[in-house]
Amino acid sequence: MTDTLLLVGREHTRETAKRHAARLRDRGVADRVRVGTYDREPSELDFEADADTYVVPMAVAPDRDTTRGIPGALPAARHCEPVGTSAAVTRALADRARETVDPGEDASVALVAFGDTSMDDARRTAEKHAARLRENTGYGEVTTAYLLQNPAAECVRYNLGGERAVAVPFFVAACEETEEALPEKLELDRGGLAYADPLGDHEAVTDAIEAELSKARAIEAGTAAVQPVATDGGN
Repeated sequence: MTDTLLLVGREHTRETAKRHAARLRDRGVADRVRVGTYDREPSELDFEADADTYVVPMAVAPDRDTTRGIPGALPAARHCEPVGTSAAVTRALADRARETVDPGEDASVALVAFGDTSMDDARRTAEKHAARLRENTGYGEVTTAYLLQNPAAECVRYNLGGERAVAVPFFVAACEETEEALPEKLELDRGGLAYADPLGDHEAVTDAIEAELSKARAIEAGTAAVQPVATDGGN
């Protein structure tokens, strides 16, 4: 019997997911590592997933797709938490910020997420990462903002107190929101606010996927003391 790790996400995550899948194959985390994407609804997925298939959603937080759509489309599979919920992702967010604005007491970070208004987990996930960034990086200020919730992305530049500031999009991959909606709402064309890359192919995201797979296997085996490969996001 062979097991399969299936990375599932919206179409815009395909190339990013493929890069993580290649790394995971090299690590030998599963007998097979595959990628499945859909445009509008998870019901579009054309995969036969059995009880030996572990599904990791390529999403930053639980939402309708990860809690209902994907499990509904792949009912026999074993479903893991979305990749963005892993503590390892804090390390990727810290690096994205640092690539654009060096840490310092005079520097601010705004973690900007989609913010699904129907799912409190979207806000909680972003705030957990922000809390870790406050504890484990040298930035003087770390805040959160959202496209669909308050505090709104439009207010970011007016709410940050640092002399230097960067907005870090909390998205798995580049998409319409990161390329168009956020730059417009953040008024990037005015200057004075740097803009980082989304998570993309950062290796910490690969670690996060592996951690979610390990956690699912541990739960299945009843070994609660398993140590995940993810780090806590510290420097």
